[in-house]
Amino acid sequence: MSFDNVGGRPTSGRTPRVSGTPSVVGQLVKRADGTIPFSVEFNPPRDEAAEARLWRAAREFERMHPAFVSMTYGAGGSTRDRTARVTGQLARETTLLTVAHLTAVEHSVAELRSIVGTYADAGIRNLLVLRGDPPGDPLGEWRRHPEGVEYAEELVRMVCGLGDFHVGVASFPQGHHRSPDLDHDTAYLCAKLRAGAEYSITQMFFDVEHYLRLRDRVAACDPVEGAKPIIPELMPITSLRTVQRAEELSGRPVPRRLMERLERAAGNDPEANRAAVREVGIEIATEIGRRLIEEGAPCLHFITLNFAKATTEVLTNLGYTVTAAPARA
Repeated sequence: MSFDNVGGRPTSGRTPRVSGTPSVVGQLVKRADGTIPFSVEFNPPRDEAAEARLWRAAREFERMHPAFVSMTYGAGGSTRDRTARVTGQLARETTLLTVAHLTAVEHSVAELRSIVGTYADAGIRNLLVLRGDPPGDPLGEWRRHPEGVEYAEELVRMVCGLGDFHVGVASFPQGHHRSPDLDHDTAYLCAKLRAGAEYSITQMFFDVEHYLRLRDRVAACDPVEGAKPIIPELMPITSLRTVQRAEELSGRPVPRRLMERLERAAGNDPEANRAAVREVGIEIATEIGRRLIEEGAPCLHFITLNFAKATTEVLTNLGYTVTAAPARA
């Protein structure tokens, strides 16, 4: 299925199978066990072994009834094709509400409409809309596709104009690295929300104060948009090697006070003491999660790297329960 370049109508003559799909915001209600909702993020698998691991994690999380799962976007070639296929399978073959990421990187408007059509044809109407980072170097110069869009706000308007979609966007507790200051960053987030986004998911952070100040800034900038959910993103650190990955994903260093705890656990041999490092990483993620819950966060969104165990341990520490896998209709 694809969309034309003018009106955004399906060119295939088929109606997108999106009716009746819940929205992310509609899922943000307290769970039966009294806990707030949680959600998880997967990455596109690069090969069959990685895909099998993703499915094992998906089935584990399915037993815990997350509010939703999101799949980051793999741009270009076979990665893009595998991303679309696996995201569609998650939506069709599990009970998981699936959110597809969509980025403007290296895509024309026509290609973006086609991608949205592919997701719609799979029954997906929840999209996380991002401008995206330059391939290879997230901090490199961002170049607009000659026939694409420049900003995420434009992409939000495009998706909302294509049909019955629920759209989320990214937010940045410490500001996007390309924003000149926090006020500019906040104003741009409000513009994305006004364009039609219903919620935002933050960039990963390790200091809850940054999240709280983000909420304050958005509410002060625009009280109407400030009422929309801001979902915090976190990732349990399981080794000193994952610290580097965490810093790459967040664009910010892990706070020194937390690094000192991890380094003390690692001692002189991080590999030999990996279990101790992991234990501290789980403790840190639990502490962050508990504070976010106390401060009224609407949901906890976990970066999983396609593994279930660490996130499950944090959730168990926070009082979440695991039940039997739900039956398929």
